[in-house]
Amino acid sequence: MSFDNENARFLVVINHEQQYSIWPEYKAIPEGWSAVGVSGDKATCLAHIEEVWTDMRPLSLRQAMA
Repeated sequence: MSFDNENARFLVVINHEQQYSIWPEYKAIPEGWSAVGVSGDKATCLAHIEEVWTDMRPLSLRQAMA
């Protein structure tokens, strides 16, 4: 299965820097990432990320600039 397969099922995942990504549902989530509770086809997951990830800067940078 590939990230290019539009019919694949994905999870939305986040890391400690509050950066989002998608991950194939059938694979173990890599260390340092955790599921946010959203899954579906690629378009659904990417739409969720677009809605919630409004500041692309890593958390550590946002905190340093505050």
